[in-house]
Amino acid sequence: MFNKDATDNSTYNVDNFEFIKKTSPKVGALIEQEYNRQKNNIELIASENYCSEAVLAACGSCLSWKYAEGYPYVRTSGNTSRYYGGTKFVDELEEYCCDLWRQVFDTDYHVNVQPHSGSQANFAAYKAILNPGDTILSLTLDNGGHLTHGSSVNFSGKLYNMEFYDVDANGFIDMEDVRRKALEIKPKLILTGASAYSRIIDFPKFAEIAKEVGAYFMVDMAHIAGLVAGGAHPSPFGYADIVTTTTHKTLRGPRGGLIFARPELAKKVDSAVFPYAQGGPLEHIIAGKAVCAEEALKPEYKEYAHQVVANCAAFCDEFLKMGYDVVTGGTDNHLFLLDLSKFPFSGKDLQDRLDEVGITLNKNCVPNEKRTPKETSGVRIGTAPMTTRGYKEDDFREVARKIDAVVKEMVAEAEAK
Repeated sequence: MFNKDATDNSTYNVDNFEFIKKTSPKVGALIEQEYNRQKNNIELIASENYCSEAVLAACGSCLSWKYAEGYPYVRTSGNTSRYYGGTKFVDELEEYCCDLWRQVFDTDYHVNVQPHSGSQANFAAYKAILNPGDTILSLTLDNGGHLTHGSSVNFSGKLYNMEFYDVDANGFIDMEDVRRKALEIKPKLILTGASAYSRIIDFPKFAEIAKEVGAYFMVDMAHIAGLVAGGAHPSPFGYADIVTTTTHKTLRGPRGGLIFARPELAKKVDSAVFPYAQGGPLEHIIAGKAVCAEEALKPEYKEYAHQVVANCAAFCDEFLKMGYDVVTGGTDNHLFLLDLSKFPFSGKDLQDRLDEVGITLNKNCVPNEKRTPKETSGVRIGTAPMTTRGYKEDDFREVARKIDAVVKEMVAEAEAK
């Protein structure tokens, strides 16, 4: 793994670009440049992380060659239901992967490990329980939701009737607004989960409201899944009817998705993934997901998850001490948002300037956003990747001061114009 000083990569065998260059000098060179960027930059993108060498090796294995449309076993007969031969070993692998993920989240939910991404997991989850035109009650993108939670440019906003609950004046999900709108519009599905929300989500209250109005309750835990697995965030299992996630954020696995569902929804979920939304599963990625699950079951993973949260709290607190506005006034998880509305530059401007000095984060909308989504009035900051690289609280406090120095330079430049 890259150490925090980025001076030694001898224990992290991913620099295979020299081998690739023998066949493709251009591709090998680009991979080398990206490798060095990741190695030398301070990585603060909340949706990214560094997976283990074992996960990378599984994803680059001979399983890349294998087609295996269908599922390993028909539950009533125990026979394979693949549409290809030669699937004995990938059948065992996929069943093993499913078993591991139930252990990770201590659940008896059905799990489908085939979704290629979190977006495809959400696409299939909606299909399993909804018809086009059905109403979903969700959190908007501006308030921390995800593109697949109802954005008008996304399939979710085009296929379904989207209604949105709000956050309060402090940026917290307004549970009274959730209940009021649920009673008013009677949605078929109530959805929670976020890509830029820094507080604990009240899963029991959401479940209570969904039950009250006769709606399904779904949680997209893509960002917080690793924290849930490590016991650093409350779990949605037992409350939600369907839970979706990615495996590459706080879980530190390969890029891919998972769907968990109550057992009575298993058949609908499976058929929504295959054959409705996807063809052959990526068995090499499923192998990486299995390795990731094994790692998440180790005691040191729980230590990591709690360190991510502790680091984020310290990082956020340093900005607050320096007088910055933070959406919700703090954080309970792995990320927080700086609100730059009062500054003479946008989130995009700060993102670009920090890129120049080796600090990587991303622009992000804030509640009551006044700028365009391409500019934004905020930046999203996460601690999961650099925690993987060994950063502790004091390291993140130092990074906060480095970012502050850049902000001060940008303010001075704006005032001098």
